[in-house]
Amino acid sequence: MQKRCMMFMLAVLVLTGCRTTSRPPMPAAVVTPPPQERVSEAQNPGSLFDPDGATMLFADARAKRVGDIVLIKVVETTLSKSKASTTADRESSMNLGVSAYLGKDKLPLIPGATVGPDALVNAGSTSGFEGDGETKRESSLTTTVAGRVTRVLGGGLMEVVGARETRVNGETQIVLVQGVARDRDIDADNTIMSTSLAEARIELYGEGVLADKQRPGWLARILDNVWPF
Repeated sequence: MQKRCMMFMLAVLVLTGCRTTSRPPMPAAVVTPPPQERVSEAQNPGSLFDPDGATMLFADARAKRVGDIVLIKVVETTLSKSKASTTADRESSMNLGVSAYLGKDKLPLIPGATVGPDALVNAGSTSGFEGDGETKRESSLTTTVAGRVTRVLGGGLMEVVGARETRVNGETQIVLVQGVARDRDIDADNTIMSTSLAEARIELYGEGVLADKQRPGWLARILDNVWPF
């Protein structure tokens, strides 16, 4: 019996070791299409226009093409609160008896049943229930992530994806932002608020010694998964 238990625990350890951590993949960089070939001065003699130096004078710097960079200001504040209270009471009583039966003092077919003021059946029940519950959750996230336009949709919509990975003293903090933005919501400084993103997906997690210390040990996790009680 002990040998079987040891083999079972060894199989659980092997299966647990084969599991990989579920870390979302970092979004891949979008390669922008190559610029158009510049017209040489020999092919355009006498022109004062420089296509490389004068573009920013009259072009819109806001992101609108695949590969353009847009600054996403993540300002997320979530506050949820729920409270419930329940009270239930129930009371019932039953009193059955026969005070007169054809001048007789006993009832037929019922052994021991007498006729008179005493009840044949006298029962009652009382039940009560009272419960209270309350839950509260609050979170806040403020940061800025530079993202890229990965896809241009119709109707002035575009899909933006951004990621930022910061490593300090062996601790890694990763921020992922993804969503659908409208070109009209991008400000003149090429920034957009995260609250303006549709189908937004914002993730913040860390890796390192501090993150590992906040998780139970591997043996505790195994026992928590296989323990039936």
